[in-house]
Amino acid sequence: MKIAIINGPNLNLLGSREPNVYGAISFEKYLQDLRKKYAEIELMYFQSNIEGELISKIQEVGFDYDGIILNAAAYTHTSVGIGDAVKAVNTPVVEVHISNVYARESFRQSSYIAPNAKGVLVGFGLRGYELALQSFL
Repeated sequence: MKIAIINGPNLNLLGSREPNVYGAISFEKYLQDLRKKYAEIELMYFQSNIEGELISKIQEVGFDYDGIILNAAAYTHTSVGIGDAVKAVNTPVVEVHISNVYARESFRQSSYIAPNAKGVLVGFGLRGYELALQSFL
């Protein structure tokens, strides 16, 4: 099984960026633990702060991977292009958000991805990625 994890802008700063909202563990450390726990699954990881690179990666893996776990971060609420990329590919996508977006600013409560996603996980911290992964098993 091949699963792609795609993270958007500012998620490269996990562990140091607003730890009260996003936690104190870097994504690289979390991913290392996830790969150990799910050694039988090929986990590809990609992070970019650039919208077009995220769209290109979704298109690249979106026809031959078994699943995509996507945290488009702020682009979730602004990018019609990312929403269209999710709609265009065959691979199911689970949208993940570390924080509970419904307990934050109102603009964070809309998603261009959710209407075409297999599901959405919000507010479970980094554990949301593992829950998304389990949804593909």
